[in-house]
Amino acid sequence: MTHETIRCPKCSHEQTNRVECEACGLLFRKFEQARERERQEQTPPIEPAEPEAQSSGSLLKIGSTLTLVAVTAAVTYWFAAGSGPQQPAPMPTPMQQPSPPAATQVAEPLPQPAPSPGPRPIGQPRTEIPAAGSIEQAKMGTVAIETPWGTLGSGFFVNDTLVVTNKHVVEQDTGPLNELRHKVQTSRQMIALEQEQIAQIRDWLKKMADGPARRQLLLTLQEKERALAKVLPRQEEAERRLREMEEPRRATDIKIFLADGSEHHPQSIQVSPKRDLALLTVYGGKPQPLRAADTNALLREGDKVYTVGNPSGLRHTVTAGIFSGYRRNTETGEIVLQTDAPINPGNSGGPLIDERGRVHGVNYMIYRETQGIGFAIPIQAVFEEFSLTPP
Repeated sequence: MTHETIRCPKCSHEQTNRVECEACGLLFRKFEQARERERQEQTPPIEPAEPEAQSSGSLLKIGSTLTLVAVTAAVTYWFAAGSGPQQPAPMPTPMQQPSPPAATQVAEPLPQPAPSPGPRPIGQPRTEIPAAGSIEQAKMGTVAIETPWGTLGSGFFVNDTLVVTNKHVVEQDTGPLNELRHKVQTSRQMIALEQEQIAQIRDWLKKMADGPARRQLLLTLQEKERALAKVLPRQEEAERRLREMEEPRRATDIKIFLADGSEHHPQSIQVSPKRDLALLTVYGGKPQPLRAADTNALLREGDKVYTVGNPSGLRHTVTAGIFSGYRRNTETGEIVLQTDAPINPGNSGGPLIDERGRVHGVNYMIYRETQGIGFAIPIQAVFEEFSLTPP
């Protein structure tokens, strides 16, 4: 169904909304009423053809003046009532936006943000949450994640029971496990050889006559036994850690800490096969889901953004920076968000939000040996990957 396009008489903006200008906020009905009243005021009063007397002419002039004063007062009261709290202007009708193109269809240059909305219409109540309250609300919806194998991360509620985070936060990295296994096995062999050599030296000492050679060999034995005594406790600790890392892990072994300090465990975990994303099912507590930014609410370069996370175990830490731009991942072709907001170890999986607390991305990566180059996965990818409906 098509709608006739109209032009705003104030700013010439073209649109289909017949209630309010989406660019400058002008209310068309009030504007036309004001114009009509102005035309009525500008129409000259009809003078009598033949005034009968000077006194009657004076009365007519006084009456015309009083009429003009009354009309002016009525117009002034009408505008004052329209801007006051007693008669708020009607809420604008939502404008239908076209569906955004898929990420694979985005061509260079990368997508640019939509133009900013016009000023708030007179009399319309302010509905957005102040920036400070929005950041605090986003903080209350963010969680800290700790795993049995020592990984720290973050996440946030996308609805009352689901927490999104990075896959690398909840999946054990086999690299450190394989490295520890190699070190432990090598140390076992070295210790076994050293113990054999010590046993052999003891046998030699039993057969040797007392003299400089025997005393020198005895000192060598004592040094080896002392060095072995220092190595054995460290080897036992490494063996214990290896056993722990090799034990099968369950989802309930992961700890999730809410902003109120309560501790919970996920009931299940879903991981994305192609993106660094995971979804945890959590019951309990009083979650406050974060609000996702609309698909057409793109960030502009230089916009202020915030991260909430668990860097180095400092739970629910808020950091700030700016949005640096949309970039394309050369390996996957996916579009990611670049920011200079600090994304330290433990921030992975946390939200990247704007000043109104709306989530634009999931923090997941930094460039090593650089400062101020971090990346986030667009929040729309979360809903797409796990077939979720934005709250």
